[in-house]
Amino acid sequence: MTYRRLNLMNKPNLFHPLSLWSLNLRNRIVMAPMTRNFSPNGVPGPDVAAYYRRRAEGGVGLIITEGTVINHPASAADHDVPHFYGEDALNGWSQVVKEVHAAGGKIMPQLWHTGMARKMSEFPDSDINPVGPSGLNLQGEQVSNPLNESEIASIVDAYAQAAANAKRLGFDGIELHGAHGYLIDQFFWEKTNRRTDRYGGDLTARTRFAEAVIQACREAVGPDFPIVLRISQWKADNYDAKLADTPDQLAQWLMPLANAGVDIFHCSTRRFWVPEFEGSELNLAGWVKKVTGKPTISVGSVGLEADVLGSANDGNPYARLDALNEQIKREEFDLIAVGRSLLADAAWANKVREGRLDDITPVSADVFAKLT
Repeated sequence: MTYRRLNLMNKPNLFHPLSLWSLNLRNRIVMAPMTRNFSPNGVPGPDVAAYYRRRAEGGVGLIITEGTVINHPASAADHDVPHFYGEDALNGWSQVVKEVHAAGGKIMPQLWHTGMARKMSEFPDSDINPVGPSGLNLQGEQVSNPLNESEIASIVDAYAQAAANAKRLGFDGIELHGAHGYLIDQFFWEKTNRRTDRYGGDLTARTRFAEAVIQACREAVGPDFPIVLRISQWKADNYDAKLADTPDQLAQWLMPLANAGVDIFHCSTRRFWVPEFEGSELNLAGWVKKVTGKPTISVGSVGLEADVLGSANDGNPYARLDALNEQIKREEFDLIAVGRSLLADAAWANKVREGRLDDITPVSADVFAKLT
């Protein structure tokens, strides 16, 4: 199929540089975090470093790594996801940073605890159960005991240590995974957080665990090291879930986190062009920027012909790039994250910038099968 060429020369905002505190980006394109399972025993090897370098060489402004698990026994859901602790794993990440910087890119690790999403079938010889605010899975079923406050404190410390390691290794910031029904998000969500202590209660009260994590990370890295928080309304098995039904509820949820030290909100949606609230064309990233005053990253089906919801972009993966450029021009949000399109073609950003849309490798079902 032949697509018309985009004349981005007249609308260059997608490829304008952006400076946010110490973070100086060459354009507004972010590589979205995507779990790859190519780090045996949690250690990213030279193939992982080369994989990320190719995306930096391909023109991406900022890379956010796949989720990396913090140093807590129940943090990982699967085998072969990368660790962000231990000498071997951190040495591997040090090499990733060097390769990306050598290619002119910027990179942040996504720090991750999967909480109740831990898959016990992946660890048949382990007696370490999933952990969460109330021991409830995403279906609201009791699976384990609620975390006690001492256990919560140890997890907060693990996040802070990971943040400190990221700064020491030369990363350009960190992203905390607070979306998709993983641990931080499990504290946000009423269905998985039924606590009656200070970590439970109304929507604002349910942000206290995340606040503690953010504050501990800020203390570990200092005032000038960027902290990104990824959020979502939807959960891994519930695309219709909502934490906030109105802009006022969105502010109740996010303002405590902004005040705790979040610099940038990464707002995960399935389709970036879908309005978040009735009566406004703003998507989730647009509303988050409006209510918090913080820069935002939008994301959702950029460059895809189809997604999990069916046809996307009217069957033309580049139908909405002009509209996306206009949203950035209007400063509705500041950055756009791209996922599977960058798995299929490491040079996606450069090809879009140069108008070589016909040369882009299309997304296929096997993009997760190997590192390319």
